[in-house]
Amino acid sequence: MAGTKEIKRRIKSVKSTKKITKAMELVAASKMKRAVSATLASRLYAQYSSDILTSVAKNIEKISSPLFTEREVKNVLLILITSNRGLCGAYNAQIIKKALLLIKKENENTNIHILTIGKKGDVAMRRINKNIIASFFELPDYVSLRDVIPISKLSIDEFSLGNYDKVLVAYTDFLSALNQKPNIKQILPVSKDSLKELIENLGENKNNQEENNKQDKKIDYLVEGDTKDLIASLALKLTRMQIYQMLLESNASEQSSRMMAMKNASEASGEMIDDLTLMFNKARQANITREISEISAGMVTAN
Repeated sequence: MAGTKEIKRRIKSVKSTKKITKAMELVAASKMKRAVSATLASRLYAQYSSDILTSVAKNIEKISSPLFTEREVKNVLLILITSNRGLCGAYNAQIIKKALLLIKKENENTNIHILTIGKKGDVAMRRINKNIIASFFELPDYVSLRDVIPISKLSIDEFSLGNYDKVLVAYTDFLSALNQKPNIKQILPVSKDSLKELIENLGENKNNQEENNKQDKKIDYLVEGDTKDLIASLALKLTRMQIYQMLLESNASEQSSRMMAMKNASEASGEMIDDLTLMFNKARQANITREISEISAGMVTAN
């Protein structure tokens, strides 16, 4: 059994660690609350923008916008969203694993290039020697649409120029503080199927029955001017909005995972302190018993 001094040192060390993890849990909880609020608020905007585009794009097959052009898939751009820091449970590992499974399915005729958002994903992709065309590490904790412009412009321009035939985003859907789901979605080319899927997925997260009933109502929009230009403009903004929404979902998932990881670490530290305290008391009691036995033996010898 370890000595009492060593056990005391370990208890002090674990207590210090518990203070750190508890502080990180509180910080993550505060960030999570704000991130979740931003995520839920933007879902409604993303829903309505998708609804408008779907309503006006009745003859989408006739639209000549490059964002709607479907080509034989030879080159794919994968936007991988991870965090810059660790200590957030399985958040990074799950989405990186999802991306690696997609890369393993890559055949001889398909090349997958990576655009990374977050250092963890960048390190993982460089480790397997994947072609990374760009990396973004300096995004703020609370992303705005302005912060998304460089990412969306790069991906849209590359697709429009024909350098890539498909653009995918690997991100993490925020379902609840305890449940996050890694996901990969196609954002380009824009299609009716993807728009309908986006609307359905957004609708799943609405708990208010009145809002659901409003979504079910179809609205015929009166369009003045060139419909093709309008749809192309809406598609551009919707693509940017989807990337923004996925970043918000990932940020909320990251903060939730970090909060739960730090909470579990704090609870484990408390249990370890209890075990070490019990071990310390046993060691001290053993020392006291041994000293009493030595004193008693000395008295017997003296007599």
